[in-house]
Amino acid sequence: MKLWSLLGNSQKLDGGAMFGNAPRAMWEKWSPPDEENRISLACRALLASPLNGKAVLFETGIGAFFEPKLRERYGVQEAQHVLLDSLHAAGFDHGDIDVVVLSHLHFDHAGGLLAPWKEGRAPELLFPNATYVVSAGHWQRALHPHPRDRASFIPELPGLLQASGRLEIVDGEFSTALGRSVRFSYSDGHTPGLMLAEIVGPEIVDGQTHGGVVFCADLIPGRSWVHVPITMGYDRNAELLIDEKRAFLEDKLARNVHLFFTHDTQCALAQVTRDEKGRFGTTHEVAELHARPLVA
Repeated sequence: MKLWSLLGNSQKLDGGAMFGNAPRAMWEKWSPPDEENRISLACRALLASPLNGKAVLFETGIGAFFEPKLRERYGVQEAQHVLLDSLHAAGFDHGDIDVVVLSHLHFDHAGGLLAPWKEGRAPELLFPNATYVVSAGHWQRALHPHPRDRASFIPELPGLLQASGRLEIVDGEFSTALGRSVRFSYSDGHTPGLMLAEIVGPEIVDGQTHGGVVFCADLIPGRSWVHVPITMGYDRNAELLIDEKRAFLEDKLARNVHLFFTHDTQCALAQVTRDEKGRFGTTHEVAELHARPLVA
């Protein structure tokens, strides 16, 4: 099995919103803002193939579904669907993808499911041969969003996913589409039912799998958020998220599971470290994955 990190459309968002409880004097050292106080963010997907005999895409980024006015409002930097270009560069077409795993359905993680915006054309799904995997808890949130995060959802998307006949809603550790090759865990601090997908590693020690790669999604958007107290203004429950993050990092450190970051502009993959004061960090950082074997 090989792994590719695939860049989608990039985005600029307010740095204060992205770093929530951290003062600007701290976060501007990690992510220098522009004149509008915005920081640069990647929307990176992970491609694994063959995984359980299939080509599997973890997330699709923000895509190009926004009309020009909204594209500007939400800081999307490119008009074309960058993820499709990245797939082609890796030797794939969106029709080659067998499974799309979605941590959640906020537009910057699921918008790439849709074809690029065109005036007068209704939204339409890409990936015509893929099973779309979504968590049961988050599916309910997408159907009935709270006023606080309603703007983060694409209203037409749940109906399109249902109508495809290829939607799998998961509420346990494993899915029908991927069997035991991918293990799911869940987080509620950022949004209800956020699904964290771990490509199961090759080593078994004391009955536990070691190695592997986990898609951190918005539990840990990038290296700066590995520091446990750092949260986003977009998180629904910051204290819960901090507790979830600590337990998540302790587990991944103990089992040598690598972290895959979606929003970090400079780093796709890293290992977890912990210093003598108990503070988590990263090491062996990798900027891009090009047909890289699954790490051990």
